[in-house]
Amino acid sequence: MKAVIMAGGFGTRMRPLTCNIPKPMVPVANKPIMEHIVRLLKAHHITEIVAILYYQPEIIQNYFDNGKKFGVNIEYVTAVEDLGTAGSVKNAAEYLDEPFIIISGDVLTDFNLSNIINFHQEKKALATITLTRVQNPLQYGIVIVSQDGKIERFLEKPGWGEVFSDTVNTGIYVLEPETFKYMPENKEFDFSKNFFPSLLEKNGALCGYIASGYWRDIGNLEEYRLAHYDILSGKVLIDIHSIKKDKSLWVGRGTELSDNVSLEHGVIIGNDCRIGEGARLVNTVIGDNCIIEGNSHISSSIIWDETFIALGCELNENVVASNVTIGRNAILEEGALISDGCKIGEHSVLRANVKVWPFKQVEAGATLSSSLIWGEKWGRSLFGTNGVVGLANMEITPEFAAKLGAACGASFSPNATLSVITSRDSHKVSRMINRALISGILSVGTNVWDLGALPMPVARYQAGTIGDQGGIHVRRASYDPRMLEIKFFNASGLDIPISKERSIEQLFFREDFRRAKTEETGVLSFPYRVIECYREGFLRAIDRPNMNKNLKIVIDYCFGSAATIFPSILGEFGLDVISLNAYLDPTKFISSPAKMNQSLKQLSNIVQTLGADIGFLLDQEAESVFLVDEKGDILPPEIAFAAVCQMIAQIVPEATVGTPINTTRIIDQILPNRVKRTKMTSRGICEEKEPFLVGDVNGGFIFPQFHQIFDGMFAVVKILELLSKTGKSLGCVAESIPPFFVSHQRVHCSWEMKGTVMRQLIEETTEKTVELIDGVKIHHGQDWILLLPDPDEASFHLYAESSSMEKAEALIGEYVGRIKQ
Repeated sequence: MKAVIMAGGFGTRMRPLTCNIPKPMVPVANKPIMEHIVRLLKAHHITEIVAILYYQPEIIQNYFDNGKKFGVNIEYVTAVEDLGTAGSVKNAAEYLDEPFIIISGDVLTDFNLSNIINFHQEKKALATITLTRVQNPLQYGIVIVSQDGKIERFLEKPGWGEVFSDTVNTGIYVLEPETFKYMPENKEFDFSKNFFPSLLEKNGALCGYIASGYWRDIGNLEEYRLAHYDILSGKVLIDIHSIKKDKSLWVGRGTELSDNVSLEHGVIIGNDCRIGEGARLVNTVIGDNCIIEGNSHISSSIIWDETFIALGCELNENVVASNVTIGRNAILEEGALISDGCKIGEHSVLRANVKVWPFKQVEAGATLSSSLIWGEKWGRSLFGTNGVVGLANMEITPEFAAKLGAACGASFSPNATLSVITSRDSHKVSRMINRALISGILSVGTNVWDLGALPMPVARYQAGTIGDQGGIHVRRASYDPRMLEIKFFNASGLDIPISKERSIEQLFFREDFRRAKTEETGVLSFPYRVIECYREGFLRAIDRPNMNKNLKIVIDYCFGSAATIFPSILGEFGLDVISLNAYLDPTKFISSPAKMNQSLKQLSNIVQTLGADIGFLLDQEAESVFLVDEKGDILPPEIAFAAVCQMIAQIVPEATVGTPINTTRIIDQILPNRVKRTKMTSRGICEEKEPFLVGDVNGGFIFPQFHQIFDGMFAVVKILELLSKTGKSLGCVAESIPPFFVSHQRVHCSWEMKGTVMRQLIEETTEKTVELIDGVKIHHGQDWILLLPDPDEASFHLYAESSSMEKAEALIGEYVGRIKQ
C-alpha cells in the first residue's frame, strides 16, 4: 500500500500565516502539519509516499528531502497547473501501480489507517471514502452510507436545507489503480464534484468507512487554534517532541524556566527557550528558541519559533508567527494575529481580530484597531438568506461597503470589457452605500454600470444585457427600515450561488485582493434605454390581443419606484386603472405586518367603493404582489397562488408549476403530476426555468417565459391576462379552492446538533416516504411534515399539513418532542 499526500494548496484562508510558507508547512505543536501525516503513515507501515506539490514546492522538498530521516521514502510530483484533486493524482499515476491511500497534508487526525485499508480490501471496492461525524457539516461534503458500507448519496458543501446527515467526507480515500481509467488526462477533475459521482453509478464500486478517532480540517485560522486546544486537552494522539513533564506539560531540551513560572491547563514549550520569572502560560504552545520575559501572561495562544516577547505583555487567543518582536507591556486582544518578521512597539494595543501582515511595524504606544491592510472581521459570516444584511451606517458603513465592493470586484476575472451593474432603492442611505460599493468595485479594476434608483426586477432584467458579470442592489429591508440588504445576482439576474458567496467572503476576510494600477481602475458608466429595454421585453411576453380592456383595476404602488415605470406599461393595454400612492417617498415605508394589513384594508375599501374588478398591492421593490378580489376580500398569498394555478389548469392544460416543498398539497390536486417542488430559498425557487409559473406563496410570482425572477409588475399583467381568458372573476376562482390546513412552528436547536437531528430523523423514518429537496419532508399518508434547519439561526422550522389545523399542529407537536429528545 502506497500513500499520496495532497500538499499543493495555497492556504488562502490561513493568510497571512501562509504568505511565506505553503499550508502543509504551518506548524502544529511545533512541527509542520504534514510531518504529523508522514509519521501517522509510518506508524501504519506505509512507507512509500508520493507528495503532490504546487504552491512553493521547494520549501516542502527542502524540509522532508527523500524522507529518510522520517523512516519513509518520498517521491515528489509538482503540478504545472491546477488540475483539481483527482486530476493532480492522475498526474502522478506512473508512481501508483498498486492500491494507495490519499490523505491531505493539512489535516490533523489520529485515525487508524490500517482499519480503513482493511475495510477497503474486505469490500473489494474500487474506491473507499473515509467518513466521520461532525457537529457542523456545512463546510464539508455530507454522505449517506448503507449498512453494508456502500455510498448511497453525497453532496459537496451543502446549505442547511440540504443537510441530511452529520456524516462527512474527510478527504481520506483508498483507491485501486484501475480508477485511473475514470480520470481524464491533463484536465481539471475533482474527486467530490466529478470522480465520485461517476463511481456512484457503478453498484458497489464506491464504499464509505465511518472512522472513529480525531479528525480536523485545518482550513482556516479558527480551526488552526482549535486544533491546538484539542492537542493540549489530549483529544488527539500525536507525537510531541518535547519532554513530557506530566499529563499536560511538555518542555523541550535546553529550555530554562525561571522561578515562579506558572504553567496551567496544558502547555507545550519548544527547545532552547527561556521563560522569565513570574510569567504565566495557560493552554499555550511556544515554539523553539523563544524568549518570554518576566510577568508576561499568555493564554490560549500559539507562538512560533524565534519570537521575543518582552516584560509585562498580555496575549489572549492569539497566533504569533516566527521572528516577531513584541515590546514591553504590549496587549494583544482576542483573535489578534501577527505574521512573520513583525515588530510590535512597547505599550501598543492590538484590538480583537486585527491581522498584522508580514514585516510590518507598529509604533510604540499605538492602538491598532484595524488590520494594516483592511479592517477587522465582521459578523459570523457575510451572507445570509437575504444577502448581506446589517444596520445601516452602523454595521453596513461606507468603509465596509467599499471593502465588500472590492471583494466582489476581485472575485471576477480582470477583463476591461466586462462590467458589474449596481442599483438601489430611492432612500438616501441606500444611495450612500451604493456609491461606496461602486468605489470598491472600481478600485480593483472592474467596470460599473450604475442604474440608479430602480425596482429590483428591472435591475435583474438588465443583468446579462449590460451587466456581464452580474450586479448588486442596495435596499432597505422590508421588515425593518433601520436595516439594509445588499443583494448580489449573476449575469442571468438570479441570486449568486453559494460557492460565489463563499468566494467573496474569503476575499473579504483574507484582505489581500488585488488593487488596480492608476490607469487600470474601473470605469463608471450610466446606461441609457434601461427602462425601454425592460418595457419592450415585458410587452413581447404578454398576449395583448386577448386582454379584456373592460377590466377596472386598482393598484397601490406603496410609494415604491415601480410608480416611475409601471403606469406607462399599463397604458399600453387600454385598461381602466386607478393608481394609489404612485410617487416616490422613502419616508413612507411599510416595515411591519400591521402596516401591510392597513394598506391592504385601504385597498379593499377602495376596490369596493369604486366597483373595481380586482386590486393589486405591489411591495416597495415590486417583487411581490398581493391581491384583493371584486368583493373586497383580501386573498391570503397561499389562496392567491392556488387561484392563479387554477386558472392555468383551465387555460394551459399541459403547463407545469413550480412551488416550494412546504406548499399545500392542494396545488398537486389542481395540477396532477404537473407540480415541481423546489427548495424554499429564493435562489432555489428562481432556478426553475421549465414551469409556466413558479411561486413562493408569499406574494412572489415568476413567469420564466419572461424572466426567472420575482416580478410583481409582470405578475399583475399576467394575472389580468389569465382572468381575461377564463372570463371569470378572481373571487369566483378563489371560491373554488378547497380548504387546506398548513401549520408552522419554530423550535430551538443548537448549531452543533442540527446535523445529528437530521440524520437521526432520517434513520428513524425509513419505513415512511421521505423527500430531501430542502430539509426533511416526511409523509404520513396524505399528511406530511417538513423539518427545515434555519440557515441563520439556531433553530428548526416545522411545517405540517393535515385535514384540520388541530391535526397539523398535533403532528408538529410530535416532532418537536423528537427534536427536543
